[in-house]
Amino acid sequence: MSLVVTLERVLGDESVAELLTTNKLSELACLALYLMYEKKQGKDSFWYPYIKELDRQRGRGQLAVESPLLWTENELNYLKGSPIRDEVFARDEGIRREYNELDTLWFMAGSLFQQYPFDIPTEAFPFEIFKQAFVAVQSCVVHLQKVSLARRFALVPLGPPLLTYKSNCKAMLTAGGDSVRLVVDRPYKSGEPIIVWCGPQPNSRLLLNYGFVDEDNPYDRVVIEASLNTEDPQFQEKRMVAQRNGKLAIQNFHVCVGKEKETIAEMLPYLRLGYISDPDEMQAILSSEGDTCPVSPCTERAVLDQLVGYLESRLAGYPTTLDEDEAMLEDGNLEPKKEVATRLVRSEKKLLHSCLQAANDLINNLPDHTVSPCPAPFAPELK
Repeated sequence: MSLVVTLERVLGDESVAELLTTNKLSELACLALYLMYEKKQGKDSFWYPYIKELDRQRGRGQLAVESPLLWTENELNYLKGSPIRDEVFARDEGIRREYNELDTLWFMAGSLFQQYPFDIPTEAFPFEIFKQAFVAVQSCVVHLQKVSLARRFALVPLGPPLLTYKSNCKAMLTAGGDSVRLVVDRPYKSGEPIIVWCGPQPNSRLLLNYGFVDEDNPYDRVVIEASLNTEDPQFQEKRMVAQRNGKLAIQNFHVCVGKEKETIAEMLPYLRLGYISDPDEMQAILSSEGDTCPVSPCTERAVLDQLVGYLESRLAGYPTTLDEDEAMLEDGNLEPKKEVATRLVRSEKKLLHSCLQAANDLINNLPDHTVSPCPAPFAPELK
């Protein structure tokens, strides 16, 4: 553990709880700031060899690509149509807010910085330098389980970036006593890359945090947000029914690999609820204990048409089609950032296409195709 950088080591036990309860600074920001001050000490720092390796990697993952947090605006256009593009801008703002709070850390944990004859954080480091350090730490930090809060986020010099992340292996870095061990899940031969599990993260998070996309990621997913119409006169009643069935007024539905049909089936009762307009019908549902809404054929057609329209619109928001993505990747001439972005949007489109197929199949199986969709002045919204 003496070779592991944790908040316990950086701040000491007494300061950690106080610092984290301010909700202004994350563990990553604290670790990044610590290493930035250590870097200023050059070769005098105990961590010099490790910091040198972090600098060499510059937050690049196993595909030699930096996190999109360090991409230019033009490069972020590779991700057009994907929700991750907006997430990058939101995360960038979050990092900037933490940067503006760094001086608070300086004054709260003064004992930490007595050894550094340098200026306070925002004077010692411009924002761009802090962001680069933050992303480098983010790409290498290990989440240890069954340890104290102060040891939960750890930088392990023989962990990432020297290890290769995968979504479908079982090897893990684990804490035990005064050491961190890599427990592997298979025999290794000399010269093989050592692979470690990156946790149950979708590809969007893998790209944002580590700069890579895993083609065989069993945890990949996209999110469809559905919300009840707040202008609906029966909004409160519908919210009560939704809550009774474990749903919220604004509900995220996770479309997971291999579970596309199940997600569509889970969404339909929620959407049907939004289409109810008859107060008597609403009262009947409130007084019942089930989660099913009796729907007319025209309502069912309207619900499915809305879902199909949403999925088609979302797919149309990408500048390329799934077939075009396949062709570009097969060609093999994409520069690294565009390649990893194309792999991400391709994985998203595959999930959305599977949902679209499932919704169209339901329409094709309706008993009467001549039924027109019912008008719904307060239909739920999909994002």
